[in-house]
Amino acid sequence: MKARALVAWNVRRIRVDRGISQEGLAYDARVDRSYLGGIEQQSENPTIDVLERIAETLDVHLSEFFLHPPKGAAPPKTLRKGRKPARSRRRTK
Repeated sequence: MKARALVAWNVRRIRVDRGISQEGLAYDARVDRSYLGGIEQQSENPTIDVLERIAETLDVHLSEFFLHPPKGAAPPKTLRKGRKPARSRRRTK
């Protein structure tokens, strides 16, 4: 699996596991929602700074985005449609 595919797989997997919508993650990570969608669909090539903000927002180490999925693992599912995401708090430094 190529690096962009790994990042897409893992960002989506972690986001869905935590029940966070693309919109909520994008807002908290200070990126456009369509850009985040492009990362998950492998059509965008994010900078390390963007990946770092997403990782901080998801409270994971940046290396989590480069873990290979187990052989035969099903792609990460999507959140139910129509679900109102619980917006997480924006971190302040």
